[in-house]
Amino acid sequence: MRDLRIVVGTVVLAGLAFVAIAAPWLSPFDPLAQGDLVRTRLLAPLTPGPEGGLRWLGTDQLGRDVLSRLLYGARISLLVGFLAALLSAAIGTGLGALAALGRSWVDRSVMALTDAALALPRLVLLLALVALFQPNTAIIILVLALTGWMPVARLARAELRGVLARPYAAAARATGVGRFRLLARHLLPNALTPMLVATALGVGNAITLEAGLAFLGLGVPAPAPSWGNMIATGRDALVQAPWVATIPGMAVALAVVGCNLLADGVRDQMDPRTAR
Repeated sequence: MRDLRIVVGTVVLAGLAFVAIAAPWLSPFDPLAQGDLVRTRLLAPLTPGPEGGLRWLGTDQLGRDVLSRLLYGARISLLVGFLAALLSAAIGTGLGALAALGRSWVDRSVMALTDAALALPRLVLLLALVALFQPNTAIIILVLALTGWMPVARLARAELRGVLARPYAAAARATGVGRFRLLARHLLPNALTPMLVATALGVGNAITLEAGLAFLGLGVPAPAPSWGNMIATGRDALVQAPWVATIPGMAVALAVVGCNLLADGVRDQMDPRTAR
């Protein structure tokens, strides 16, 4: 709590998670409801609606309330970001541990696979995978995880190999500790900090990528609201009604900044060389 970055990042992410969970109670209107287009489309923020109720953040081209869609969109965007980052971290950590503890041919094979996957541009690979399947939330999470595990795998391998060379790891192996117990009790707890930081950074990266895919029409399909497809919806009215696209864009930026602040603070506080 002495690090302001950790406090601010935690408050931002906790606040976003709260509004996502409480969206049914906080949203003033149905996020999918379309009113009379002539009277409700592209209302400016803080404008009273013709049917009653204040439109705090205005409406979009179909007369839908932007605030309600923003709150419900936080559910999908944060869910995609957190689950994709956790899944990619789990895959990368598992493969990195396999390379660090396995035989030399296992290490070479895993690293060759990792280097081959890193050689492919991630955005091109994302577009190719999403184009092969009907986009939905589960597919987007899986695709983001399968294209984002490679840096975590290399990081996990390097950290675990460094810990494996320390005296307490050698002493544990000398007493006959098995590889799985050695990994779970001695290696991972002492090599977890960089992977936690990479996971926190991966959340913001996944949220941004989901928004980019939705902007290209390959994200979570409409009418389900997500921050990405809200930005895509508002791009045609960016001059006439800039709030439709800029407000969800600001939400994406806020989530990414929160993740980056939390990751930077955790890295410095858990690194014994810089904690003081």
